[in-house]
Amino acid sequence: MGEHTARIVWERKDGEPFLDKKYSRRHEWHFDGGAVVVASSSTGTVPEPMSDPFGVDPEEALVAAISSCHMLWFLALAAKHRFRVDHYHDAPFAEMGKNDAGKTAVTKVTLRPKVEFGGDSVPDHAQIYELHHQAHELCFIANSVRSEVLVEPVL
Repeated sequence: MGEHTARIVWERKDGEPFLDKKYSRRHEWHFDGGAVVVASSSTGTVPEPMSDPFGVDPEEALVAAISSCHMLWFLALAAKHRFRVDHYHDAPFAEMGKNDAGKTAVTKVTLRPKVEFGGDSVPDHAQIYELHHQAHELCFIANSVRSEVLVEPVL
């Protein structure tokens, strides 16, 4: 199935405090294709200026990974069934809470995909729900997390 890698790079700047816990949480994610993403802790967890609001936080990345994986499977299934997708938009969100072990975790991710179809063959609502159900079952990322993942298509 393959191996997936990334490089995560953080460096303390000269003169920047560290032992007082007021260091910058800004760092970079480097991917094998050359993409570099600025990342940081969430400003909801660690306040500015120690967190960079421009950076993607790990919780956002998890939500985006689940949504992206679901979308890619949905598109593949739609093409397989000869339904032409013209536009796919999702506005997913995550809920934080305590998991069964009492630890803070992403406890629920909700996907809210809105899909526009074109062409001669357009699926009905039941077929759209079934495509989303199948995509969810196939999504590697959703299959990898313990959090509840809901899919609520916007029709």
